[in-house]
Amino acid sequence: MTSDKVFKFCHQFLFSFLITAGSALWSAGSVAQTSVWEISKGESKIYLAGTIHLLRQQDYPLPAAFEQAFEASQSLYFETDIGAMSDIGLQQRMLQQLTYQDGRTLSAVLSAEAYAALSEYAAGSGIPLGMLQTFKPGLLISTLSVMEFQKLGFTPQGVDAYFFSRALGAGKSTGELESINEQIAMLASMGEGYESDFVLYSIRDFAELRGAIETMVQAWREGDTDLLYSEFVEPMLTETPDLYESILVERNANWMLTIEAMFDSDATEFVLVGVAHLVGEHGLITQLEDKGFEVTQLGTN
Repeated sequence: MTSDKVFKFCHQFLFSFLITAGSALWSAGSVAQTSVWEISKGESKIYLAGTIHLLRQQDYPLPAAFEQAFEASQSLYFETDIGAMSDIGLQQRMLQQLTYQDGRTLSAVLSAEAYAALSEYAAGSGIPLGMLQTFKPGLLISTLSVMEFQKLGFTPQGVDAYFFSRALGAGKSTGELESINEQIAMLASMGEGYESDFVLYSIRDFAELRGAIETMVQAWREGDTDLLYSEFVEPMLTETPDLYESILVERNANWMLTIEAMFDSDATEFVLVGVAHLVGEHGLITQLEDKGFEVTQLGTN
């Protein structure tokens, strides 16, 4: 696998992993809301939107509220610097940090049960396990996740990439909530200390992915926060609490500092993050409400 492909997989890892966390899913009822919120404090406001990092062509056009927020904003903020993806030096550094450099391999790191499950999965998917042996768990699972989504017609042209291109074309400024280095470090440490549980948990959910897709996309389009939490976030909290803490709780707390500072600006910002970051007790929406901000979920009209 070339380093540029590995980098692309890594960049897309977050939501592609999170949305495999559900088990048996059910169809949400139709509601006239979206995954876009207007957050205000006095005369200042920002827009906050939940995104899916990978989408299919059939998932466009996006709900109109996304376009409304884009047109009303002067700058856009993403989880990290999307524009840095093409930097060859960064790609090489990522590959070095996300693979074992001390002689360890997955066959040595994982338990017999986890390695057997991984071997069976790789054989069934036609993936040579030898090419993944030095991958750390974060890179392993993010790579396999994106491969699964690609089988179902998803591409890296998700909501984030779409609006990053739109922002450049419209001359709007862009920013990020965390650096590329922070994302690399998070991915490199993912599953550390509970590698086998992490791999077993992920492989189990790959089997349920196809049945979850339509419900996942529908819940995102309709801003169904209860369903998004109960089926795609709560299982991670229950089964891999360390992962929940590192991916959602810690990052959301850090992001809140940047988001709150936006209300001191004269500009209107449009903040786009994976929708899993918005829902639940530790989600950005709840945190903003708890801090006294006025939070309004935008409808489809």
